[in-house]
Amino acid sequence: MRKRYKAILGIMAIGWSILALSQAVDQDAAFAQRLWRLLAGASGEDYRLSWHYIPGKPMGFYQGTEPHGALLRTFVNSIAFDAIKAKVGQYPVGSVIVKDNHMPDGTLDGITVMVKRGKGYDPDHGDWFWAKYTPKGEVEVAGKVPMCSSCHARARGQDYVFSTAIR
Repeated sequence: MRKRYKAILGIMAIGWSILALSQAVDQDAAFAQRLWRLLAGASGEDYRLSWHYIPGKPMGFYQGTEPHGALLRTFVNSIAFDAIKAKVGQYPVGSVIVKDNHMPDGTLDGITVMVKRGKGYDPDHGDWFWAKYTPKGEVEVAGKVPMCSSCHARARGQDYVFSTAIR
């Protein structure tokens, strides 16, 4: 009887863990959709027209690296821009970095985004939220994306950002 009770408790614990994980994934998906609406100009502000090019990179296209694309354009919101200029050492919550990923002929192939979330979102990876969108804004991946966080871990000393120095 005692073994059966422990087995039932174990199954319930696994069920609650799966439920919590699915809710977190749902929350990340919803956040990614809201984020796209902001980026696409639903608020009247298109990031390509009103945000800053990331300091340290050319305005317009520059040579890219995998997995992002042959040609890139990188934009940051004012929160990230001010932190970079002040060399504060870490991006503040609300920082957004958007990378337009282009094919060699200049055709937009995708958009990758990093958003600095609140403390505790993903402490093992700098509390960054990652997303990749198609050119039409369909979410390909979002949230705690292992491919993104494992690669960007090499830039841990720059708060997981390769493009420019924050320190």
